Amino acid sequence: MGSTCVRIAIDAMGGDHAPSEIVAGALRAREELGVKVLLVGDPQQIESKLPPKINMAQLEIVPAEDAIAMDEEPLSGIRRKPKASINVAMDLVKQKQADAVVSAGHSGAAMASALLRLGRLRGIDRPAIGAVFPTMVASKPVLILDVGANVDCRPKFLEQFAVMGSVYSQYVLGIPKPLVGLLNIGEEDSKGNDAAVRAHQLLRENSRITFVGNAEGRDVLSGHFDVIVCDGFVGNVLLKFAEAVGEVMLQIVREELPQGLHGQIGTAILKPNLKRIKQRMDHAEHGGALLLGVDGICIISHGSSQAPSIFNAIRMAKEAVDNQVLDRIQSQYQSIQRESG
Repeated sequence: MGSTCVRIAIDAMGGDHAPSEIVAGALRAREELGVKVLLVGDPQQIESKLPPKINMAQLEIVPAEDAIAMDEEPLSGIRRKPKASINVAMDLVKQKQADAVVSAGHSGAAMASALLRLGRLRGIDRPAIGAVFPTMVASKPVLILDVGANVDCRPKFLEQFAVMGSVYSQYVLGIPKPLVGLLNIGEEDSKGNDAAVRAHQLLRENSRITFVGNAEGRDVLSGHFDVIVCDGFVGNVLLKFAEAVGEVMLQIVREELPQGLHGQIGTAILKPNLKRIKQRMDHAEHGGALLLGVDGICIISHGSSQAPSIFNAIRMAKEAVDNQVLDRIQSQYQSIQRESG
């Protein structure tokens, strides 16, 4: 992208802490990342969360008449409310007025809006939500997809997830030759149901990825894999479980630190280590999940996201834009179509 300023459309009305935490995270991203933020939503509510006499450079408020509630049915919600904040944000990307969308609102609505307004990339049957997990190897994350977009998946979909995940892992996460695994109940090629066995064969035969075999549940965070594919039902359960484990581990660390003066001294000494532990385990540090396979960059953040998560989601969106993830995925599938044609 060179020196071009990346423009991020932000659903300011989406999430449990909207718009205050959304605005705070967006303003931090504007200052630290140098992006232009387009805050989409109720102008009056958004303006009430801005600091007095704020410099409006690289900041724009885009009016939206409505928002999708978390308890609404996603498809009917976005159709009944064409001027909802998530729809307006997606339209900005479609009209090339923004380079990416970030939303902590209804994840189903964000996905439905992306599909209806942006459409799928050519050659992709189903988009997938990819989430970055920490592993036992420092500075070596693993990308899991799908974590919620598709409850049921054909083997062909899993193969497409692997290709898209490999592109993202290589160009955004900086892994030269991403190792791909298929989440399964055993390491052997013949393990799993019929769909898993057929997916294993497709992945093994795909020359565009480095498939190293099945990944059992205990392998997910081992650091032995860079990309792991699964259907959205299993992936979403895995995501929520991992988030809970991270919170439990952080709580255990807090509780096990000694009390009193000795505890204060020990905590002071360990503070840098504890900060690094939190950074590796806290989902807020990763910001959100990328919706891969739609014709636009879309980051779906957790509904409980606060300012740090929103900042990191915007950083993730900027990295995807800077590294031309969409163009690289599209290029892969154009090559596949030429070869098969």
